[in-house]
Amino acid sequence: MGEKYSVLMSVYYKEQPEYLQQSMESILHQTIPTSDFVLVCDGPLTPELDAIIEKMQQLFGTVLHVHRLKENGGLGKALNAGLEQCKYELVARMDSDDISRPERCEKQLQVFTEHPEYSLVSGIVEEFDGDIHNVTGCRVVPETQQEILQFAKKRNPFNHPCIMYKKSSVQAVGSYQDFYLLEDYYLWIRMLQQGYLGYNIQEPLLWMRAGSAMYKRRGGWKYVESQRKLFGYMANSGFISQTDYWIQSIVRLVGAVMPNKLRALVFKKILRRQTGKENCHA
Repeated sequence: MGEKYSVLMSVYYKEQPEYLQQSMESILHQTIPTSDFVLVCDGPLTPELDAIIEKMQQLFGTVLHVHRLKENGGLGKALNAGLEQCKYELVARMDSDDISRPERCEKQLQVFTEHPEYSLVSGIVEEFDGDIHNVTGCRVVPETQQEILQFAKKRNPFNHPCIMYKKSSVQAVGSYQDFYLLEDYYLWIRMLQQGYLGYNIQEPLLWMRAGSAMYKRRGGWKYVESQRKLFGYMANSGFISQTDYWIQSIVRLVGAVMPNKLRALVFKKILRRQTGKENCHA
């Protein structure tokens, strides 16, 4: 594979300028730097965000390619547009408010070099509130293909904010498709169904911004309906049983209608590995 890879990021007008700067700087400081950074502007941005992009363009030079969409069309459409622009087969996803560890991409490239049969390589994320020294928990995902397939029947088996994948494999199954807050989960399921192989590095690769806003997005009827629709697809296509479909639908309904503070507690105590008691390495 070599060490050439693209970075794909989407940003829209609601992003905080300082978050975007921190995120882009974390890509700038990778131990193996990218030579192709595709930044998709999902609709018009604020002057403050445009100023950050201009500043980062000076730092990245010809490595940074800014692709502007006329109107905000959502994450899936923005990422598909950006994916078309990526020069290399290996693409590292990056969110505009997260912070990659310096060695993140180097570790993923090493896995692809050693295992060219893989199409998806992600890892553990550390969730933080405020700054990266205030880690509140980790999202640990399973390591091997068999474990990933089992985990995928209940929960998203890859951490999208720090995934690196093969562009050709993603495009072969139709790339990202419109699916409210679940574009990535839907994509992984389709890839796994087609026999593509994945792997999760069992150590933290990225700091993910958490806090009350993240938990709030996990609630509401629109999110419940989106999850029900996804698990319906999984049941109808034989990926899960009808029993699993009903269990997961009920679990997600309960999770979505509970108060935000309680939902945050459930995420931290049940769905996340706690820091302090044990570290974020699997």
